[in-house]
Amino acid sequence: MREHAIEHRVRYDECDPMGFVHHSVYLQYFEMGRTELLRQSGGRYRDMEDRGELVVVVRVDCRYKAPARYDDLIQIKTRIANVTMAKIVHEYTVTRDELPLVTATVTLAVIDRQGQLQRVPQDLLDQYGDEG
Repeated sequence: MREHAIEHRVRYDECDPMGFVHHSVYLQYFEMGRTELLRQSGGRYRDMEDRGELVVVVRVDCRYKAPARYDDLIQIKTRIANVTMAKIVHEYTVTRDELPLVTATVTLAVIDRQGQLQRVPQDLLDQYGDEG
């Protein structure tokens, strides 16, 4: 599975004093999306961590187009754009009633418990890699 969507009801504590979802909260939404994409594909980040494979964010490019507000029902679409031996790139679209609110690209890398860069696990390369 290279693409997955979830729905989320915006909670009060996710909003800033103006009543908009705070810009930093979208990073949490992206994590929710990629965790569920991996889960729906038969994997779990917990299993990767148990093997000593830690996934870290190394780059974020986020474009805010319109605000989400408290109690909005939003859709978080996550798509795997690219997987190589060195990185995993996800693309996100957050919408409300099909109106684009936020688009983003997030690049991940895999490290070990000592913080050393590791190859992307072979099972992810097989499933999502350029040849997969």
